[in-house]
Amino acid sequence: MFANAIDLVGNFTRPVKIITRNYKDTTIMPGAATIFFVNDDGCAITCKHVAEELICADSINQNYINFKNECAQLPNDNKRRSAIKKLEQKYNLSSSHVVQMKVQFPDCVGAFSGIDIQLHPNYDLAILKFKGHSNRYYTGHAVFAKNGNDIRPGDFLCRLGYPFPEFEDFIFDSVNDDIDWDASKVYATPRFPIDGMFTRHLADDTGKIYGVEMSTPGLRGQSGGPLFTSDGVIYGIQSMTNHLHLGFDMVKEKMTIGGRQTTINNQPFLHVGQCVHVDIIKEFLDTHKITYYIGTDPSNEIKVN
Repeated sequence: MFANAIDLVGNFTRPVKIITRNYKDTTIMPGAATIFFVNDDGCAITCKHVAEELICADSINQNYINFKNECAQLPNDNKRRSAIKKLEQKYNLSSSHVVQMKVQFPDCVGAFSGIDIQLHPNYDLAILKFKGHSNRYYTGHAVFAKNGNDIRPGDFLCRLGYPFPEFEDFIFDSVNDDIDWDASKVYATPRFPIDGMFTRHLADDTGKIYGVEMSTPGLRGQSGGPLFTSDGVIYGIQSMTNHLHLGFDMVKEKMTIGGRQTTINNQPFLHVGQCVHVDIIKEFLDTHKITYYIGTDPSNEIKVN
């Protein structure tokens, strides 16, 4: 049902690869998110919470660099350990704190000078503008629904993203106490679609429709990925997953499993995906005068702005 649309939308949907490391730990943790491009000028959108993570990467890394620089200036005497503890408090470092974060945008654009990021003031949405890029490695662009109300509860839609970070192209540099990318290792991370039924619209306190609820969860790493029809028309962006308590709780229920009686405790939930509505996306792109395209299908696109 969605095979052709996945191929089409996959042309301009890309992963964000993220590696992190906690303080006093050499274990590198891979993570992923998703962006998709809305025009041919290097403009993409993703979730606000993804963009905020990208923004904080530089400050996280600089905080650890400053800490290491101060540690290097401490005398190697019997007071060094207590002095390091004071610096750990100064820089808010503990074993549960991320001290390094590196980010890559594979197969998006060539070398670029920076990224302009615009965060939506109210909703989980952000614009990324790659500046000074040399080449474009994605093809095509999103075509948004001309009328966001064309879908109805009961319609099936699909989301695409990168929820399972299987890439391994990273390394811990013990000499420099640093994490980095390693081009000699496997870098691929597979895209993953998940379909679902549109269940209902989501509205804020003012009654404004801002979201689309889906009967299936959005997966971790799919945040920022497109929500689309079997024709490849975009109706939203995957934002989060909500957990609806079903009320079928089992508390100390006796059951026989494998011929043995056991006690079961279970609190079932329905995990539903929440996506930012296409009309919110178009309004935000209009506000920042970003070129985008609308249409009833990708072959009949209309350029906006």
